[in-house]
Amino acid sequence: MLAELGQLLVALALATTLLTSGQQLWAMQRGRFDADAANRMLSVAAFTSFFLTLGAFLLLATLFVSSDFSVLNVAENSNTLLPVQYKFAATWGSHEGSFLLWNLMLCGWTAALALASRGLAPGYRARVLAILVLLQAFFLLFMLSSSNPFERLLPAVPEGRDLNPLLQDPFMVIHPPMLYMGYVGFAVAFAFAVAALMERRLDPTWARWSRPWANAAWSFLTVGILLGSWWAYRELGWGGWWFWDPVENASLMPWLAGTALIHSLAVTDKRDALKSWTILLSIIAFALSLLGTFLVRSGVLTSVHAFATDPKRGIFILSMLTLIVGAALVLYAARTRDIGLGGRFGKLSRESFLLANNVLMSAALGAVMLGTLYPLFAEVISGRKMSVGPPYFEAVFVPLLLPAAYLMAAAPSLRWKEHAAGLLRPFAIATGVCLALACGWVLLLGPFKWLTALGLAGGLVLAWGTLDHARGQLAKLAGDPAQPIALTARMRRLGASYWGMVLAHMGVAAFVIGVTMVKSYEVEKDLVMKQGQTMEIGQGWRLTFIGVDRVNGPNYVAQHGVFELTEGAGSVIYLLEPQKRMYQAGRQVMTEASINYGVFRDIYVSLGDPVENKPTDSVADLAWGVRVYMKPFMVWVWLACVMMALGGFVTVLDKRYRLRRTQTAASSGADRAGAVANTGAAGA
Repeated sequence: MLAELGQLLVALALATTLLTSGQQLWAMQRGRFDADAANRMLSVAAFTSFFLTLGAFLLLATLFVSSDFSVLNVAENSNTLLPVQYKFAATWGSHEGSFLLWNLMLCGWTAALALASRGLAPGYRARVLAILVLLQAFFLLFMLSSSNPFERLLPAVPEGRDLNPLLQDPFMVIHPPMLYMGYVGFAVAFAFAVAALMERRLDPTWARWSRPWANAAWSFLTVGILLGSWWAYRELGWGGWWFWDPVENASLMPWLAGTALIHSLAVTDKRDALKSWTILLSIIAFALSLLGTFLVRSGVLTSVHAFATDPKRGIFILSMLTLIVGAALVLYAARTRDIGLGGRFGKLSRESFLLANNVLMSAALGAVMLGTLYPLFAEVISGRKMSVGPPYFEAVFVPLLLPAAYLMAAAPSLRWKEHAAGLLRPFAIATGVCLALACGWVLLLGPFKWLTALGLAGGLVLAWGTLDHARGQLAKLAGDPAQPIALTARMRRLGASYWGMVLAHMGVAAFVIGVTMVKSYEVEKDLVMKQGQTMEIGQGWRLTFIGVDRVNGPNYVAQHGVFELTEGAGSVIYLLEPQKRMYQAGRQVMTEASINYGVFRDIYVSLGDPVENKPTDSVADLAWGVRVYMKPFMVWVWLACVMMALGGFVTVLDKRYRLRRTQTAASSGADRAGAVANTGAAGA
């Protein structure tokens, strides 16, 4: 009865969220609600729905691990030969299971907010929780009505199909949870913005409360995208890590919107500026998360990342997207006059540079959205399938975001509100020096390429600007030269938020340099090799083909290649062992690449099929197709993403968010007590 119990828990969670959020929102609308009582009820509902959904998820995981093929979801996505860790990962390997995980993440974010937001003004907190609990009700309703993960299969089959071999990778066990944590996390920023509009609380305090939650969501999404890219790099066998696949773009779009959002929130918090833009970005970031859900689950896209589902489910998701986002945008339009312009600033100021960066991010977002959605609209209109490939995205994306690196380098050193033009002279000199160094580097490596030089210079300028600003901030806090304050004390005084920014910006600098180098200087070779043969692969490296063995895995058989990689005179030898696997349940063939990682280069070897062989050939005479890639600075791309995500998480730890939030809430409660007594509506 585990499946029926799981379905019952989901139904109870739906009833709890729907009744509680509906009743409280109705009371708010009528002006007849008690803020303290509403907070208690909504907090109880948040924790109740979380534990009910967690219980349902654990029951589904138990059904997978125990191979209960009387459940349709288990029968279609698992089998008895599947290793136990992948049986557990198969819990979210299907549309139904992954949507249960999505709901669990949303319930988790809501419960975390209920636990950590007790310092917020009571009326405002109640509105935020009510919005999140109502979102839970929407998604739980969708899951029960059209995506039930506990549906029975009668009679039960003796053996299941299989989890997609592409997903049988250690990183795919944690990639979806991280990605969903990012997607769903933007619901918190969405709820803060909509609650501010409902309450007409459009001062900087709502932005201050929203900042740590938006940073956390952005960091989780960064980790999710990193793991997905690394999985593609290792698993798909084509040597790439980003192919501008529509489903990849579906995760990139909310990331770009989230990047713009966290910077815009900083301006609104510090300067009470860009308020209208910040609220709109909060809505857009969550809307793009829902759009990505629609693209992946509607069946309108063909991708290795997409779920093959009934298009009717896509209509349901699209309807939810229209209802939720449409209502928020209507409220936004109705409150436009209340929002106002906010604080003013000069053309040369930190605000103006952050705004320019936001504009570039938004333009890049628009270019990605156009390239992703245009083929869908074109097919509806003309009936012909078409695709937009990497050449388009690289042609429009790079020129839009490369200037952002230079703006990021300069912005922290500028003053708020107004900055004297002459004070930019050190930055201009540093930019010239970095550009000269980059040009010299490019000339040493081969034919001169302006785009490569500009990319390297952008990364160097950003690294210099970030470190120089940190040096200047520490110097200002040094105190009396005779008795300077200790370095560790000065670092603590700057706060976790500042050092999170430094770490994230240094990550962006490393990312720009790494991507520029790998895209400009990567080498691809398609070879045909026999056992014992040695071939030069470039830059002093030689590859020797030792041979191929047949090996048995837990649920696959594989052709296991062995190669020796030698550098120079052969004093350094590495073994590379790529495989060609055939999974027994579905008879699917997959390529497992082998990679020799290095700080300044990766050497990537992928084993192909036997070629040009005769039936009488011995094992030693068999020739195999071998694909080799040399990718300079590839590790920098991965480490850069780790630095960016860590920077976001470090920012969340800043104590000033908690202190200022509590102080502001206390003052807000005192200021508003009279209004509550007079109107009978808390937070009017």
